[in-house]
Amino acid sequence: METKNIDLSSLRINRTEEKRPPDRTKKIVTRIVGSVLLLVLAFIVYSYVNSLLDKKEEVKLTTVTLQTGAYSSAVLNSSGYVVAQRKAAVASKGTGRLVFLGVVEGDQVRKDQIIARLEDNDIKAQLDQAKANLKLAEADLKDAENFYKRQKELTAKGLISQQEFETAEARYNRTLAIIDLASAQVTAAEVAMENTLIRAPFDGTVLTKNADVGEIVSPFGASINSRAAVVTMADMTSLQVEADVSESNIEKITLNQECEIVLDAYPEKSYPGFVAKIVPTADRSKATVLVKVGFKEYDSRVLPEMSAKVTFLTRRTDKDEDKDKEKPILLAPSSATGKRNGRDVVFVVKDDKAVEVQVQLGRKFGDNIEIISGVSSGESIIDKLTEKIKDGIAVKVL
Repeated sequence: METKNIDLSSLRINRTEEKRPPDRTKKIVTRIVGSVLLLVLAFIVYSYVNSLLDKKEEVKLTTVTLQTGAYSSAVLNSSGYVVAQRKAAVASKGTGRLVFLGVVEGDQVRKDQIIARLEDNDIKAQLDQAKANLKLAEADLKDAENFYKRQKELTAKGLISQQEFETAEARYNRTLAIIDLASAQVTAAEVAMENTLIRAPFDGTVLTKNADVGEIVSPFGASINSRAAVVTMADMTSLQVEADVSESNIEKITLNQECEIVLDAYPEKSYPGFVAKIVPTADRSKATVLVKVGFKEYDSRVLPEMSAKVTFLTRRTDKDEDKDKEKPILLAPSSATGKRNGRDVVFVVKDDKAVEVQVQLGRKFGDNIEIISGVSSGESIIDKLTEKIKDGIAVKVL
């Protein structure tokens, strides 16, 4: 047959893929993005390293002072908490829904200032009703009084019987009693109205807010959903540190004894104090006696419930006091001194750098310490040393 001579090569399928030219645009974009990311990363690393190199340790300076006079030394240390001696959980005498609360935490309030108010619509209605009953009784009084006077005149003339006069008198007295009762009802309603107003019992500061508008307030928190106290406030001028002193050391404490108070929140600052009261009872579970230490002076940073450390001081002997008066000494805060390679040192600032100065230390007086040699009076040194402060590092004086 003729089909045997047909060329079938033209019917083959070409399975080889056609080679496409490379996408140069995509490669260029990829290279540009990579270069930008590399530059950004390099800039971030450079900025971070530069900030580390330029970072300066922030420090405060204190002045070494030459002082004379009698100095105190520590005889006992104790810890405690700052407590307001005048503190109140302000509540309402009545029960009702809170519709007004005019203070928040930190607000200053004056004595008798209205700080909250309860819903009083029902009390107002009772007051209006009591006042209306009083007016009605007063209106009856005029008629009863006139009738009583007429009956009294007629009785004197013998025109009416004694019984009719006594009836008029009884009516008049009953009207007076009704007026007294109505007046008492008005007073009771006014007292109930006053009980819906919650006033500050003394000048002080609001510490916590215990209720919100819309909640039910009751004197004793009778139900789970009711609030007993609306706010808690304290007299910030009555702050004292309550410290526990061991029974074995209580003999070292006397009234009006000088103290130094250091708050844990501000260890670099000390406050002068005195023993205000030694509570005349002991805690058998802790074998301690409560001692209340008053502040001679303090600032707004002192807050209730802050933890504090108290150093009880004792006066030196008269002989030592006379010696101190004759020979002034250099005093600096103990926090300004430290140990470096076994030496007592302080740091001064020169050309924005910390410079180590070796000193010789003497006696310690509370949070101050005597400097015998190494620095002179009036020289400024770094107030509080840390491990970061080393000789030659860059510092920034605050």
